[in-house]
Amino acid sequence: MTSWAAPVASAPVTGTVVLPGSKSASARSLVLAALAAGTSRLTGVLDSRDTALMRAGLVSLGATITNRPDGAVEVTGAEAIHGGSTIDCGLAGTVLRFLPPLAALAQGPTTFTGDAAAAGRPVAPLLAALATLGARVSEPYRLPFQLSGGPRFAGGSVGLDASGSSQFVSALLLAGPRFADGVEVRHTGSGLPSAPHIEMTCTLLRRRGVQVTRTAEARWRVEPGPVAALDEAVEPDLTNAATILAAALVTGGRLTTAWPADSVQPADQLAAALAAFGAELHYAGTPAGRELTVSARDGVRGADVDLHEISEFTPVAAALAAVADRPSRIRGVGHIRGHETDRLAALVAELSGLGVGASETEDGLVVTPAPRHGTLFHTYGDHRMAHAGALIGLATRGVTLDDVGCTTKTLPDFPGLWQGLLETRR
Repeated sequence: MTSWAAPVASAPVTGTVVLPGSKSASARSLVLAALAAGTSRLTGVLDSRDTALMRAGLVSLGATITNRPDGAVEVTGAEAIHGGSTIDCGLAGTVLRFLPPLAALAQGPTTFTGDAAAAGRPVAPLLAALATLGARVSEPYRLPFQLSGGPRFAGGSVGLDASGSSQFVSALLLAGPRFADGVEVRHTGSGLPSAPHIEMTCTLLRRRGVQVTRTAEARWRVEPGPVAALDEAVEPDLTNAATILAAALVTGGRLTTAWPADSVQPADQLAAALAAFGAELHYAGTPAGRELTVSARDGVRGADVDLHEISEFTPVAAALAAVADRPSRIRGVGHIRGHETDRLAALVAELSGLGVGASETEDGLVVTPAPRHGTLFHTYGDHRMAHAGALIGLATRGVTLDDVGCTTKTLPDFPGLWQGLLETRR
């Protein structure tokens, strides 16, 4: 663990920020390239712990992955999925959920392990669905576990409750083209979090020639067939971008970053959340090279926001609420109790430790600003919690993160990037 004194902004932050690729898109593109017939060339792939674990897992299942001198990643798809290996999931939900359906295509068992905290991350509905479809899955349905099936794993139709994570649906859809009968997935629960990430999965499948149909409000069908190899540029991570842009809001500054017009990420929802807290938005450039500039003339405004579709933004929203001009309410995010940590409990504990009023509701948080004081801000090994602490630190002297190293999950050098915001003037 590496502690880090969060820098305080002595002036509004301004400038242009370049961010690495999306973790969500990188993970999906790597999986689809590993399933493709041929070699794909991916540029902009995030270099982080999560993607390193994903790459290692895909190689153990039979893919070939090579770093090119120009920074591109070449992936040659696995003609046959190999069992018999052990896959380390770390604390990565994408590895924990996206790779078991691939392992169902292997004759021999694949063992899945991970960090101690990963045992608490929801995965049981996905493993139960794979067992229903004919995979052999060890019990109980949580890390560590073993799974196997066979090269002719049929797939078929299955229902599961994805209210704990939309990744359960995406995981089955990604592997579906390689199942003998394809796959049809029905969400049987009440709420479906982060639905735009399922649409991201469907879009990336269609780009590779896979037939995907949304047959009902909460039902998807993927037809069996080849996955085309594809040269692709991975988009910058817009959740991370929104985190950085929020620094302009906290300090009364002005920041610009790439913001693709036809993004596979929930770009509009993230921008709307920033606007709800008082950000002024300005778009410029062509659709292929569009940029978003965020400025803040009147400071952070308290807001009532439903973040059900962009729940990863919750810690940043809570940080904005902590420095706002009035109380805020965050709704629709009860499922983030099962993320890298129980994010709702963690946010209440850390905001309260700063002197801010914070309480949990059934599906979110109520945050009431109050005079803040410096303290040790615990990150719980969660990169989004670290982002929240850094944001509050911009406007609160004496905030120290207990572990900034966890930010490598999505940003290889978050401290350097963050310090650069304070040193850039334009």
